[in-house]
Amino acid sequence: QVQLVESGGGLVQPGGSLRLSCAASGSIFSILAVGWYRQAPGKQRELVATITSIGSTNYADSVKGRFTISRDVAKNTVYLQMNSLKPEDTAVYYCNSGLLRGGTYYAGGSWGQGTQVTVSS
Repeated sequence: QVQLVESGGGLVQPGGSLRLSCAASGSIFSILAVGWYRQAPGKQRELVATITSIGSTNYADSVKGRFTISRDVAKNTVYLQMNSLKPEDTAVYYCNSGLLRGGTYYAGGSWGQGTQVTVSS
């Protein structure tokens, strides 16, 4: 079982940047794909970015060009660099370890506790 801990959220003004971290325990994490999700109040959880074990990435249209997902295998950590933040990016952000098959990300059972991102002036 992989355990995940997110960090790095906070309050930022529109146009600002944040970097979220997802630290994992368990060596199996390095061979799994990872997805960053977000959930705003009253909305369904949305997949915003994925990265495979070999570093291939994919993004939701809403964040493409602004967010960058990356992973540090040595640190067993995945990052989400968020630039040009907008108020609509406000949400709780979660990471998940799962599988990517045929272009579809299949979420695994391990979720972190989430980290709040608030974009407001």
